[in-house]
Amino acid sequence: MALSATLHTFAVQLADVDRGVYEELDLRVARHPSETAEFMLTRLLAYCLEYTDGITFSEGGVSSTDQPAVLVRDLTGRVTAWIEVGAPDAERLHRGSKLAGRAAVYTHRDPVKVLAQLTGKRIHRSADIPVYSFDRAFIDEAVAALDRRNAVTVSITERELFLELNGVGLSTAIEAHHIP
Repeated sequence: MALSATLHTFAVQLADVDRGVYEELDLRVARHPSETAEFMLTRLLAYCLEYTDGITFSEGGVSSTDQPAVLVRDLTGRVTAWIEVGAPDAERLHRGSKLAGRAAVYTHRDPVKVLAQLTGKRIHRSADIPVYSFDRAFIDEAVAALDRRNAVTVSITERELFLELNGVGLSTAIEAHHIP
């Protein structure tokens, strides 16, 4: 019998001072059986940090081979932002960068290793694709606070991320890297 996804709910208070975005979000995130808690948390953070009209989690989740973890569509349905999570391969990032007006990567992994696997590969507008990383201890502590139902406050000020997850307060810098 195949394992099914686990549904996590997040009541998010989002305050992105850097971009002037203030929202209350009720999100349902399906965690695929092969998806780690670290990946799911990074996917949630990417959604919050990229939040804009038309943003969605991909329909196929982590098992989707033709969509990123998070994407943004305009009113016509055209993809305007391709947001990958983790350590995407160069071909997938190339395709997303060509398709969308903008691409980005959010990773919970070692950014040096993520960048190393992309260096020298054919990626459309690779110099324009930021790779954002979070401190590993921050991710580990946040994952320890995860539950099936979550109360979350996300605040971003000067690229510093403040997270309160189920009563646990954490913070980290959002480090930006670029593909050489």
